[in-house]
Amino acid sequence: MSEILFHYHRVNPTTWVYLASLLMIGLFFKFGRFWSVRNLDLVLLILLAPGLLMAQYGREAGNKADQLARLEAQQTPDAEETASSDSPTEPSDDPAAKIDLIVHEPEAEPPFPEAEDPTTDPAEMPIEEPAPEEAESEQADELADEAADQEGVSTPAQQARAVERFGFIWLFAISSLLLLRLVLDPTMVRRPLLEPNLTSGGLTFSLCSLFVFLMANVITSDPAKLTSVEAATIEQIVPVDTAVEESVPALPPGPGYAILKYIPSIPTSPLVPEGVPRTRSQRTYVLAAKTIAILCHLAVVLGIVAIGYWHFGNTKTGVGVATLYLLLPYTAQMTGHIEHVIPAALLVWAILCYRRPLTAGMFIGLATSLMYYPLFLLPLWISFYWRRGLMRFVAGVAVTLLLMAVSLVFMPEASYWENLKNMFGLWPPLQEGLEGFWGLVLDPPYRVPVLAAFVALSGTLALWPAQKNLGTLLSCSAAVMVATQFWHGYGGGLYVAWYLPLLLLTVFRPNLEDRVALAVLGEGWGARRAIRAASEFKAA
Repeated sequence: MSEILFHYHRVNPTTWVYLASLLMIGLFFKFGRFWSVRNLDLVLLILLAPGLLMAQYGREAGNKADQLARLEAQQTPDAEETASSDSPTEPSDDPAAKIDLIVHEPEAEPPFPEAEDPTTDPAEMPIEEPAPEEAESEQADELADEAADQEGVSTPAQQARAVERFGFIWLFAISSLLLLRLVLDPTMVRRPLLEPNLTSGGLTFSLCSLFVFLMANVITSDPAKLTSVEAATIEQIVPVDTAVEESVPALPPGPGYAILKYIPSIPTSPLVPEGVPRTRSQRTYVLAAKTIAILCHLAVVLGIVAIGYWHFGNTKTGVGVATLYLLLPYTAQMTGHIEHVIPAALLVWAILCYRRPLTAGMFIGLATSLMYYPLFLLPLWISFYWRRGLMRFVAGVAVTLLLMAVSLVFMPEASYWENLKNMFGLWPPLQEGLEGFWGLVLDPPYRVPVLAAFVALSGTLALWPAQKNLGTLLSCSAAVMVATQFWHGYGGGLYVAWYLPLLLLTVFRPNLEDRVALAVLGEGWGARRAIRAASEFKAA
C-alpha cells in the first residue's frame, strides 16, 4: 500500500481496537434510547476485542519464546568454547551469537590486555570493579536463569501463556453472554426499527473503503517472509533437505476437510513479528489462500446486503450490518485466516437461499464437509423445513456430503479412511494435545460434559421454539455456532466469524414471525407433479 498511498503504514491492532470501537459507537449506538437492547449488543461486540488481542498476543509471543528457547537448546559446550577462543572480528557459528550480531551492532572492542607479569604479587594487582550497568545486567540474567531453571520454561514464555490464558477466559465469559442473548432472542417480539446513525450513501462509501483496505492487507501480507535474524539461524538448525521433506504440512488439528491443510493462514495483523519458516513449495498455496480469503469476505458482504434487501426489506440495514462486520477489530485481525471465514460465507448464503431448500442444503452440506462443526445445525434446519421443503433440504445436504466424501479419494497423502474420519470427526473426544482454553485453563476431561450439554442444546432446538421462522433460524443458528466455541479443543473462542454475521443479522433484524416455511416455500417436486397430474386428469 505504501507504493500507492504516500508513507502508508498499517494501523497497529491495539490502536485499531480503540479507533474501531469509537467509530462503532458513533455509527450504531442509539443515544436517544440509551437502555435499549441494541446498545447492549453493541457493548458485547466491543468487549470481544480485548480477549482476542490477549489470546493472539499470548499465542504469538509464546511461540516466539519457544522458538528462541529451542535455538538456545541447540547450543553445545564445544560451540561456546569455540566462540570464546575465536578472534573478536570473526563471527561465531552459534545461532544465538548470530542473533546477537544481527540485532545489536558490535561495539568497538577494547585492546587485549597485556600478559601478566609472573613476578607481580596478586595482592598488589588492582581489582577492576564491573560497571553498575554491567552488574545489574549480570544480576538480571542470573535471576532469569534461576527462574527458568525452577519453572522448566523460559520466563517470556510463562508471561505469554499467562496473557493467553486470561484472553481465553475473557472470550469464554463474553461468549457465554452472547449465547444467552441469542437463546432469548425468539422471545423478543417487539423489534423497533433502529437504523444506523449515518445515511445510506455514507454507509456504502464506508463499506467500500473498509473492504478495499482490509483486502489490500491480505494481498500485501506474506506468511513466507523471514526476518534477517530468522533466516540466518534457521538455515543452520533446519537443513534444506529436511525443510523440503516437511513442506507438506500435517493434517490440521481437529476435524475438517483434508484439502484445507494445504492452504496457509495469512496473518494480516500480527502482534509479534512472524517467525515461522516457509519453504518454496508452500508459496504455491499462498496465492490460493489470499484468493479464497478475499472471495469469502466478498461473499459475506454481498450476502448480508442481499439479506437486508430481499428478506428484511431495508437496504440501509443490510449495508449497515456489512459495514459493522468489516469495522469490527476481529475482522481486521483475522482477515487472512480462511478457516474462520469459509463457514461464515457458506452460512450467510444458506440463510440468503432459505426459500430454496435444495440450495440451502447444499451450502450447509458444504460447510459441514469443510469444517465439520456446522453439522450440529442440521436438527434446527430440519425442524424449520419439517412441514415443507424437508426432502429438498435433506437431498441437498446428502448429495453435497457424498460428493465431498468421494473427492477424498484423490488425496494421496493419507489413507481414505483417515481423511474420512477427519472430515466427520469420527473419534472419541481427545484428551491430549489440546490448545487454547482446554490446554491452558481447564483439564481436558472437563470438556466431555460440556460437549454433552452442547449436543443436548443442538437437539433441543429441533423442538423449541415450536414454530420456526426466519428470525429463529438466524438466532438459533448463531447460538449453535457460539456454543461450539466452548468445546472446541484447538482455540475455541477465537472463531468468532462462525457466528458473527448471523449475530449481526439477528441484532438488526425486523420482526420475521410471518417468514415460516409453509408460507414462503413453494410446493415440492412430488407435490407439484401430483397437482399437475390431478389437473390434467380433471381436464380430460
